Amino acid sequence: MIGFLTTFVPQCHNGHTLCSTCKTRVHNRCPTCRQELGDIRCLALEKVAESLELPCKYMSLGCPEIFPYYSKLKHEALCNFRPYNCPYAGSECAAVGDIPFLVAHLRDDHKVDMHSGCTFNHRYVKSNPREVENATWMLTVFHCFGQYFCLHFEAFQLGMAPVYMAFLRFMGDEIEARNYSYSLEVGGNGRKLIWEGTPRSIRDSHRKVRDSHDGLIIQRNMALFFSGGDRKELKLRVTGRIWKEQQNPEGGACIPNLCS
Repeated sequence: MIGFLTTFVPQCHNGHTLCSTCKTRVHNRCPTCRQELGDIRCLALEKVAESLELPCKYMSLGCPEIFPYYSKLKHEALCNFRPYNCPYAGSECAAVGDIPFLVAHLRDDHKVDMHSGCTFNHRYVKSNPREVENATWMLTVFHCFGQYFCLHFEAFQLGMAPVYMAFLRFMGDEIEARNYSYSLEVGGNGRKLIWEGTPRSIRDSHRKVRDSHDGLIIQRNMALFFSGGDRKELKLRVTGRIWKEQQNPEGGACIPNLCS
């Protein structure tokens, strides 16, 4: 019945109806009388469809909402209970699920490093820093404030320039992600670069975040300068922390809650 209501309801000249999906499968011929279907619509059944109220298809995942059918479709596209895509960026992974499922999936199937705590200190080494073409290097998952965060570090071409980029994604929805902030720092030889921002939700794909340049971007020449030595080997140390913004009950401003 749900497929019957997905768009308009076609009918043949003799009044037989079927769903719009099946119309293409029967090659535009009525399966009852074999007449050509054409573009006739059954407005009566479409009105019935508009009046039906149905539960969200993510009801089994916790969504309690019930909508008229066409409002239901719009809701489901943005439902907070809809499954998340796997945030792993090293391959096109088709896994979907809730956050506990994806955390276990990242740990067991992708062998991602899992850490507890809200500060991090990572060292990235590459013997040939010229091999940067769209190379995804590392994903690390952090658990703090009862939430999970994905730290990405990778190399790619920005126009003609090879760059390295680090950024954080929140394993949850965008509204909840806004409750957190993070900083990233990289440096060497008495210089440093610092980035502060809000983690992006994993609802935004890894590629979307990367292509929006929403993170710490390091030009290759600067990265090699930070690496020291003869500048032929990449040796970057990226440090950072995650904190939760809390509302000040007196002044209304946000104050950081640092993880101990």
